Amino acid sequence: MRRLAAIGECMIELSEHPDGRITRAFGGDTLNTAVYLARLGMPVDYITALGDDLWSDEMLSAWQAEGVGTGSVIRSKGRLPGLYIIQTDERGERRFSYWRDHAPARDLFGLPETPSLCLALGRFGHIYLSGISLSLYGFDGRAVLFEALANARKSGSKIVFDTNFRPRGWPDREAATVAYTRLLQLADVVFASLEDLRLLFGAGGERILEPHWQRAEIVLKLDYPACRIRCEGEMLEIAAQAVPTVVDTTAAGDSFAAAYLAARLTGYAPATAARAGHILARAVVQHRGAILPRHAWPSAELVAVGLKTGMTADVAT
Repeated sequence: MRRLAAIGECMIELSEHPDGRITRAFGGDTLNTAVYLARLGMPVDYITALGDDLWSDEMLSAWQAEGVGTGSVIRSKGRLPGLYIIQTDERGERRFSYWRDHAPARDLFGLPETPSLCLALGRFGHIYLSGISLSLYGFDGRAVLFEALANARKSGSKIVFDTNFRPRGWPDREAATVAYTRLLQLADVVFASLEDLRLLFGAGGERILEPHWQRAEIVLKLDYPACRIRCEGEMLEIAAQAVPTVVDTTAAGDSFAAAYLAARLTGYAPATAARAGHILARAVVQHRGAILPRHAWPSAELVAVGLKTGMTADVAT
């Protein structure tokens, strides 16, 4: 199997607890997906730019410990990574506050190393990125990215796009709609949600997907606990099991995408892939933070739906 690549930004993550305590970790939507892909046995690299500081060193060490490849990470002298704080309400819904305007990841497609990075994208079997990834680079950076993705597709790479939309990351709605429309034209696999598409394109925003139904594999999160899949001209809907207690919804979609992709790339049908995605997301939202503790890994549940790849849960001590 050719390696996968995930493109985006990892930041210092501060989680605020109900008692006012703050704990530190690292996170970012595509980084979360890369970690979960690695835990599921997929060969994956993370593509981003970091600083030359100790926090960036810690990030690299943590990704390597998870099995994520870091050979495509660019280090920028004198720079610091971005930072965000997660606050959650009593229902587990999260709110993010960001300090990232000068993070090196934003310059990924405008650095001296960028041409060689773009050329190397063609060696990956799948390239995963999100709407948040798109929001980082500005008009000129996105133009370089789109050209690189188009060239990678000519080399046989498949583009995977998660519509994850955060309005505050964009200068205006028009810039976002143009970028999304362009990337949907390139994408071979799309993870979307009604919430994202309606927030960006207005009521009925999911119609933006219609021109791509016959060409791309589309997984659409609905406004109730289920997803609708369109693949090879067929449509099916897979419900998610109820979650007893939602603690934190951070990385629910990121983990779903990882399990879905891992299942599809190891030969499973879309229905099985969606069930695997629901299982992993269900476990993730019952714990605080973006990355699920190893002792909580749902090994038995994933095996039960047929997904035999992946790590086993550690024994809690």
